[in-house]
Amino acid sequence: MESKLPFGKKNYQWMIIGVMAIIIGFVIMSLDKTQHGFGFLGLTLGPIVVMAGFVVQIYAILHRPTK
Repeated sequence: MESKLPFGKKNYQWMIIGVMAIIIGFVIMSLDKTQHGFGFLGLTLGPIVVMAGFVVQIYAILHRPTK
């Protein structure tokens, strides 16, 4: 029986990983204690983690599920 879902199991696993990376990136940005978040966490590390999460999301959407 073929699945009617548009994505496979691996796609959904990658999507969950991507969402978790995005959430962790925003949490990292909120942990920056410098004024207006202009420190290393708010301007460098957090945005890199968020962008990595979006890249994982794009991969999860474009990856063709195996049959």
